[in-house]
Amino acid sequence: MSTLKTILVDDEPLALDFLRSILSKIEGIEIVGQCKNGREAIKLVAELDPDLLFLDIQMPGIDGVEATARIR
Repeated sequence: MSTLKTILVDDEPLALDFLRSILSKIEGIEIVGQCKNGREAIKLVAELDPDLLFLDIQMPGIDGVEATARIR
């Protein structure tokens, strides 16, 4: 089984911790980074080229929808 390089993005630390704890138990998922806002997510996606992105929709500044549009 190949490993999915994964980035987590959420402005709420508890949500990031919760998501990380769930995903860390799933074989085949490697969390390669996490961000607290859309601007960081855009930069990290360009650097790491992940296979999977968990992106919060409602964040201050650049929200998840806008970040997705910029990542494409």
